[in-house]
Amino acid sequence: MTSRFADGLAVGSDLVEAAENAVGQALSRLSGQADLVCFFICGDDPEDVARAGQAAMKLAPEAHVIGCSATGVIGDGQGVELTPAVSAWAAKLDGARLTTFALETLAAEDRFVVVGLPERGGDDHVAILLADPYTFPTDAFVERSVDVLGDLPLIGGLANGLQGKGSVRLFADGEIYSEGAIGVLISGPVKISTVVSQGCRPIGPSMVVTASEENLLLELAGQPALARLEDIVSELDEDDRELVASGLQIGLAMDEYAERHERGDFLIRGVIGIDPEREAVAIGDIVEIGRTVRFQVRDAATADEDLYDVLDAHREELGKVDGALLFSCNGRGSAMFGTADHDPIALRDTLGPIGVAGFFAAGEVGPVAGHNHVHGFTASVLVFSSTFSSTAGGP
Repeated sequence: MTSRFADGLAVGSDLVEAAENAVGQALSRLSGQADLVCFFICGDDPEDVARAGQAAMKLAPEAHVIGCSATGVIGDGQGVELTPAVSAWAAKLDGARLTTFALETLAAEDRFVVVGLPERGGDDHVAILLADPYTFPTDAFVERSVDVLGDLPLIGGLANGLQGKGSVRLFADGEIYSEGAIGVLISGPVKISTVVSQGCRPIGPSMVVTASEENLLLELAGQPALARLEDIVSELDEDDRELVASGLQIGLAMDEYAERHERGDFLIRGVIGIDPEREAVAIGDIVEIGRTVRFQVRDAATADEDLYDVLDAHREELGKVDGALLFSCNGRGSAMFGTADHDPIALRDTLGPIGVAGFFAAGEVGPVAGHNHVHGFTASVLVFSSTFSSTAGGP
């Protein structure tokens, strides 16, 4: 059976053979010639990864092709972690306009400038972004993307390699990059949307930041932040206290005017330490006075429930879904759920037997409440629906 979206997966130490196999699977299952091909490679040797990527790009000379190295890949309804493997995804996007790009940073006086951005059009929907976390300032670029890209949603992830720094490889339309970022801008009559599951559960009440300094929360609701946190933790049961000890999170409310702030209403950031002398709590972001925050915990059950909930809601809103790209945190998979297959299975359970591929990322890119962010422990999904419209947009 063929369709407009298809995926493939091949596991094996011969990465060139695996790449040809995975891409071949995806192309053979497609109803017609591919317009866009994405592939993801997990391999021990960066040069083997590069050769495999080159082979993959040659298999679809008429298509736009992007890909990257990773520590795990997703395809054929399953995940493969820390094992040589290649996953691939092919799409037939009738009428869509695709623009691949490669980004690099240049030093300009006292700042860095990102060059290589594609020109915007009035019918742009989304840009897929794959970045090397060691050489590209992804956090700063994504957080300030509105300055240069307007309201364009970004979706994707931070690539990696099994050897860490220096082993990342990025691929775009025949070219191989060992630094920077690459991607593709999707425009025209295609219906696309984004789904981001942060997988956290609130604990304690929502509180307004009444004193802060950089990333230090000094006061919450008029009291020392650390005292507030200790009060909240003291009222938790033993299981939730263990979750706090293993990795406390904090949510930054995305809509200050909402009457209530519940799960899904926050941008999640990590709590990275405390300052007992100042009774302060340090978090992984800068928070201004007046912002509403709420502490959060994350576990497998919460992450599972959240992903299924957001996907179910998405399915009800858009109807039939034909394909998706999945960027799942490398801290999810077997580390969180005991299996690398959890997230792709969740997509199949909720969205149906569609073409899905992706990789386990070192950080995930996706919009929350209309603003692009880099996340952790998140599943970011780019969803393609069967209904075409010249005005269909992103999230």
